[in-house]
Amino acid sequence: MSSHSAPPPGSADRDAFHPDLPGHADSGDDTAAHGLPPHARLHHIRADALDGDTAQTGGMRRFAAISGSRVGSRRIWMGQTHVAARTASSNHHHGDSETAIHVVEGHPEFVFLDDSSGTAEEVRIRASPGDYIFVPPFVPHREENPSPDEEAVVVIARSTQEAIVVNLPELYVPGDEPDAG
Repeated sequence: MSSHSAPPPGSADRDAFHPDLPGHADSGDDTAAHGLPPHARLHHIRADALDGDTAQTGGMRRFAAISGSRVGSRRIWMGQTHVAARTASSNHHHGDSETAIHVVEGHPEFVFLDDSSGTAEEVRIRASPGDYIFVPPFVPHREENPSPDEEAVVVIARSTQEAIVVNLPELYVPGDEPDAG
């Protein structure tokens, strides 16, 4: 049986589990040095402290939470993407990064080309809150939000420490890249 005791006097702002970390709960972006190396402590990034200074694609807005530059992550990037109502992103892929998407708000559509029938056809996956999408490396796609009044918000996790974004003029089937010339 576990019991919880009241925090010591004067420690109301501190994490009850790590009261010895100076200033642990004082900042919105808890990546400040605490005398411990980045990989010897947990990092708390508050919802209001996401960083919009990350790779972007037209028609959407990405916000980093976890990245190599923010918290010293070595193999993962995580953040949010927002797509306004009646908006489509530009076509893009994420290089060698695997991308996992969790829909939080709205009904975004994820669009890519499939040539399994012998002819490249546009495929649309309409997602709902709670759904997950997996985007393999180098697969060109775009996000669309057909809602007339509802923003689409998704949480993204990538297998690279920074957000890789390669913006494209058009969708294509991997292996059938258009000539650059």
